[in-house]
Amino acid sequence: MIKRFIIAIVVLGLIGGGIVGYNLFRAKMIAQFFAGMTPPPATVSVTEVVPITWTPGIETIGTARAAQGVDLSIEAAGVVRDIAFKANDRVTKGAVLVQIDDRIERADLAAADSAWQLAETELERSRALAERGVSTSNSLDVAEAQAVSARATVAKLKAVLETKSLTAPFAGVVGIPQIEAGQFVTAGTVYATLQDQDHMRVDFTLTEQEVGMVHAGQPLTVRSEVGDLSAVGNIIGIEPKIDPNSRLVTIRADVGNSGSGISPGQFLRVRVDLPAEDGIIALPQTVVTSNLYGDSVFVVRPGKAEGDPARAEQVFVRLGRRTGAMVEIVEGLSAGDQVVNAGQNKLSAGAAVTIDNTVAPTPVALGDAAAAVGN
Repeated sequence: MIKRFIIAIVVLGLIGGGIVGYNLFRAKMIAQFFAGMTPPPATVSVTEVVPITWTPGIETIGTARAAQGVDLSIEAAGVVRDIAFKANDRVTKGAVLVQIDDRIERADLAAADSAWQLAETELERSRALAERGVSTSNSLDVAEAQAVSARATVAKLKAVLETKSLTAPFAGVVGIPQIEAGQFVTAGTVYATLQDQDHMRVDFTLTEQEVGMVHAGQPLTVRSEVGDLSAVGNIIGIEPKIDPNSRLVTIRADVGNSGSGISPGQFLRVRVDLPAEDGIIALPQTVVTSNLYGDSVFVVRPGKAEGDPARAEQVFVRLGRRTGAMVEIVEGLSAGDQVVNAGQNKLSAGAAVTIDNTVAPTPVALGDAAAAVGN
């Protein structure tokens, strides 16, 4: 009985040892297999680093205003007799827009004009009599005073009559009429708006630090996000006072609007162009990867030995200014480096790569990017 028990223990020990040995052998072989297994090179596209001419700029937001724009109002109370415009009519300077009933004023003017003519006739008669010594100097003085008074009355009534005929102070586009024919209106009633849309002014603000980089006459570009409207202009005024609440400075620019379609009051994105700089390294912002350790790009380096595949090296960079889709690389890269611009999400440091620039989502040479920076 004891002998059988001992034999069973030995057999179990041999079986257990065999199983353990097999598992150790299998794990070792699997580790050796994966250790010798080389993943295929990842396919990427690259952008060659080429120094470009960088046109930096200051980007902000602004509001469009007509170079000339007013709310037209009634000068004298009365009944509206005629409205000589429709909404969005283009009118010329001096065009009659609204006519207020002026029959009483015209009658008064006719009476005053007759009185003036009579006073002038009396003055001429008094002068003739004074020359012959028949009339006294007092009579001549009275006649001259009456003529001057009559002339002033006529001028006054003509001025009153002009307030009944409302004209355009400048050429532009008139808005929606705010009054109706036959309506009694009082002085100061706004009857329409008039805007000169051929030239626009854009008001925007800059910080205390940025305002030192701009000056009158500096070019800029404005762009609307509605309809992709854009126009160019230049700065015409800088407010000499800094707002103590916002610490911002108001800037005004003159922008040509012929065919641009920008409307007064419209929200605009403003870019003030700064002097161009040569020899700047800039790349599309999409090539830069940001994490807790900093900003980095993948640079393709050739193999150390002949026949070795090219490998991706993660290079940490220091970023500078941004303009549109481009970002300035201040430190970390040099001219001639091949920077990965597509496929970097599947890379790790030291990974083997194959360059195929046809896989880039939007193949862009830095020469073309330089032109984009300048615009």
